[in-house]
Amino acid sequence: MTGGDHRPAFYAVRGGGLAQWWTLLHPPYTAWHLSYVVIGACLAPRVDAGRLYATLLAFLLAVGFAAHLLDELHGRPLRTTVPSAVLVAVSAVTLAGAVGLGVAGVGRVGFALIPFIVAGVVLVLGYDLELLGGRLHTTAAFAAGWGAFPVLTAYLAQTGGLGLGAVVVAAAAFGLSWAQRRLSTPARLLRRHVVEASADLVLDDGRVVRWDAADLLRPLEQALRALSWSMVALAAGLAVARLG
Repeated sequence: MTGGDHRPAFYAVRGGGLAQWWTLLHPPYTAWHLSYVVIGACLAPRVDAGRLYATLLAFLLAVGFAAHLLDELHGRPLRTTVPSAVLVAVSAVTLAGAVGLGVAGVGRVGFALIPFIVAGVVLVLGYDLELLGGRLHTTAAFAAGWGAFPVLTAYLAQTGGLGLGAVVVAAAAFGLSWAQRRLSTPARLLRRHVVEASADLVLDDGRVVRWDAADLLRPLEQALRALSWSMVALAAGLAVARLG
């Protein structure tokens, strides 16, 4: 992108080494999707803190680590230099850890959790490795897997079943994640691939306003920043209200 900021993402840190791992975790987006776990759990009549923490850890391992590290294998969109073998190894360990937490939870939650464990693995591998010809690498799959799925899983982990309220909130999470991807897709294009851009906006009074790539990118990323931390604040408020 033209201008002084050539980072592949607004949250990317400059430099290599261990600092790259911060970028690989996509912190604002990871926090955003973990907020759905908290929201889903807080819908339950009674919130078991231990189950909530275990569910959060499982999603942190599966989404924050495994999914994001596998995504970096395809063309190095974040321009990191972490060896591919390391990305694969850490992804495998963290995804196995998430599955292990799920399996351990079956004894407390019930067998209804098993299909969610399987679905989680399919979503991570199918979306990020673009399996089945990329059929799962779509906006709808992202919204379902990274939005609705955490809400439903967290509620199930608390209650052993699903309720109408959880389904309605999952639909809201689906819509929010759909909006996230619709904003982030053009934002990634502008930040990572566009060398130069110019758009002339002809106003009704005859004036012409010219926007460059930075002008086009700014409202997209400002909206993503606001949405990410707003969702985290909402989840934190619910957790304080239910657990405090």
